[in-house]
Amino acid sequence: MGSYNQTVVLDAIRRSGGLSRVELAAATGLSAQAVTNICRRLLAAGFVQEAGTTNVGRGKPRTLLRLDADARLAVGVHVDPAVVSVGLLNLEGALLAEERVATPSALDPPRAIATITDAVDAAIAAGQADRGRILGVGVAAPGPVDLRRGVVANPPNLPQWHHVPLRKDLAATTGLPVLLDKDVTAAAVAETWWGSPGRGGTMAVLYIGTGIGVGLVVDGKVVRGSSGNAGEIGHVVVDPDGPYCACGQRGCVAVTVAPVALVEQGRRAGVLDARTPSDTAGAVVALFDRADAGDVVARGIVEDAAAGMARLALVVTNLLDLDRLVLGGPFWSRLEPYYAGAVAGFRSGAAAHQIHDVEVVGTSFGEHFGAVGAASLVLDQAFSAHPTALVEDLRDDSPRARTRRAVAS
Repeated sequence: MGSYNQTVVLDAIRRSGGLSRVELAAATGLSAQAVTNICRRLLAAGFVQEAGTTNVGRGKPRTLLRLDADARLAVGVHVDPAVVSVGLLNLEGALLAEERVATPSALDPPRAIATITDAVDAAIAAGQADRGRILGVGVAAPGPVDLRRGVVANPPNLPQWHHVPLRKDLAATTGLPVLLDKDVTAAAVAETWWGSPGRGGTMAVLYIGTGIGVGLVVDGKVVRGSSGNAGEIGHVVVDPDGPYCACGQRGCVAVTVAPVALVEQGRRAGVLDARTPSDTAGAVVALFDRADAGDVVARGIVEDAAAGMARLALVVTNLLDLDRLVLGGPFWSRLEPYYAGAVAGFRSGAAAHQIHDVEVVGTSFGEHFGAVGAASLVLDQAFSAHPTALVEDLRDDSPRARTRRAVAS
């Protein structure tokens, strides 16, 4: 209970930007003595610092407490089939350093772990960070993932990654606690932490990487599903007359609007040729560059994809009765001029449009979305006031529980 109350106080300070002890007691419902004791511990540990005074009516001025943004740091690792992004994040969400390397696609897991570990070490060095201040490493990977065992299990766009024990191996090589979650879930955690902190409601994050997935937030809480693999939408049909998919349907998201599918369409149509970068990221940029330059075929591919994304957005919105839809991913800045308007246009077709509007926005994290989301997994587990932590911390020896207990101590 003590560590939970400490998290409640710290979370209130973080969200507000600064509160006095009297205001903290009112905001958290804790007694004045409990708040005083907790604040004393937080000051001693360096999590918060006194930041001037404020006058509220008569009496002694109140001392404000603010978060020390660099008191603790988190590393985020985003494993996309095209690129591994590693970011070093402080408690205010500032990206202190970032490293990018090509994703190892070989079957040899040690090679992949070594590449990621080197990128983590490089990001820590670039940020001149004391490893003692690093809470842990969050890893956002394409699904499906086995959260219980910390294993990446045969993701469709990483065909040679067969049950890679990413959490255990990366913890051994970095010497840091490691959390593993799906990339779309990490994106949803980032939006609840930084995009709309403290905001409830029902939200979805359409994450556009090499493939496309959706992160879900219901009543302000991230939804992971029974095995942690919620958000798989690759086989939602958005074009009944589209190409055949390996699942047996036609026009699935995976073969019509996912970036890897657009690249394949561009190559088949001759828009992308031997001079085009071989990696998905470079090829996507080349395709959209051709569309910008007025290439009719390229523009047709891009506009069809934008229309498909709008249909997908409508399906997700009606299924969950969303009040907010966020789009993002490593390609979003390049896709936004074509996709934003098309996706926003679906709102008139939403089942509940006469009752409430749906806010459609692009993420503010840009190409850093994946790394920020991965690091946010660590911060969320360490500092968010989850009531379930009261039970989980006592019975669980998972990296999530160990990270939270390390902060409390």
